[in-house]
Amino acid sequence: MKGGELVVANVGANVGTVCIVPETDEIKTLGPNMFLVGYKNILNKKYIFYLLCSDFLQYEFKVVATTTAQPKLNKDQFRSLNMTIPPDNEQQAIANYLDAKTQAIDKKVSLLEQKIETYKKLKNTIIAKAVTQGISNQELSINDLGFKSPANWTKYRLKDLGKLFSGLSGKSGDDFNQDDNPNNRGFIPFTNIANNTYLKKDHLGTVVINPGEKQNKVRKGDLFFLMSSEGYGDIGKTAVLADEIEEAYLNSFCKGYRLNQSKCNPYFLNYLLLSNIYRQRLLVEGKGFTRINLKMEKVTDFEIFIPSKISEQEGIATYLDQKTATIDAIVGNIGRQIETLKQLRKTLINDVVTGKIKVVES
Repeated sequence: MKGGELVVANVGANVGTVCIVPETDEIKTLGPNMFLVGYKNILNKKYIFYLLCSDFLQYEFKVVATTTAQPKLNKDQFRSLNMTIPPDNEQQAIANYLDAKTQAIDKKVSLLEQKIETYKKLKNTIIAKAVTQGISNQELSINDLGFKSPANWTKYRLKDLGKLFSGLSGKSGDDFNQDDNPNNRGFIPFTNIANNTYLKKDHLGTVVINPGEKQNKVRKGDLFFLMSSEGYGDIGKTAVLADEIEEAYLNSFCKGYRLNQSKCNPYFLNYLLLSNIYRQRLLVEGKGFTRINLKMEKVTDFEIFIPSKISEQEGIATYLDQKTATIDAIVGNIGRQIETLKQLRKTLINDVVTGKIKVVES
């Protein structure tokens, strides 16, 4: 397979997805779950690429794909698709037009994505500085964890400030997400912790909890640790429950952490544990090959420096709530701009290849 070839994914949720191998690449073998698209000399490969990307053909791919365990598109099904192809000169004109327009859109998207990364780095920097140095001018010194913190901050192990508790136990797949079971109760899924700083109480799964069954309920102010993950990106990630919740439980891949709130503010501690400097210290404790796991004792023995006064911790948490909310709003707005541009790109391709927008050869 050479650069410039068209490749189509033929199995799975992305069935019908098409790409062009970069001209600079030469790949000797084709990976599984994809096939090459042959095209005759009368066809312009760039035009065919845009045609295959259009919504109406993507829809056709989904329709004709067999649906056994997962969608699968074979070559005969692909060949059976009906396509109306314009003359050579019009194909070239369409390809040139869409190249220019989509490249301009892609450039804008790329710049906006870079902006998002810049704001994310700024957010991480603000959090790291606030939870390690505070938000007021204080004398700093190198602590015995190797970074600067206020001289009057105190070192604790997490087990000095609270205790871990387990998630759901003794459950099978049949106990989850049943419809209309009167014993259904909410539980916090892995993704709610992985994707959020503050847990979303309306993003819960359901699990059957039978009368008299002993499971650990979650409470407002609890922190939650991801203790097992397929990669290092999530391991040890925390989130905190800031809302009152009637009755809910925790998934089995996580541990809850219940603080003595007279010693430490849970919202401050969550920001601290999410900061890069502490995240990196906890990440190295994850061990495993096919799945990364974090042992309870590594969490309970984890050392942190925090302000002695609860009022100072609360002040830092409030400051970070305000700063991160502003940044998150900006990132959200940029994300919506990106989605608008991607939709514009898709609509443009559809309208041009279907003739809704007429392209005249220059």
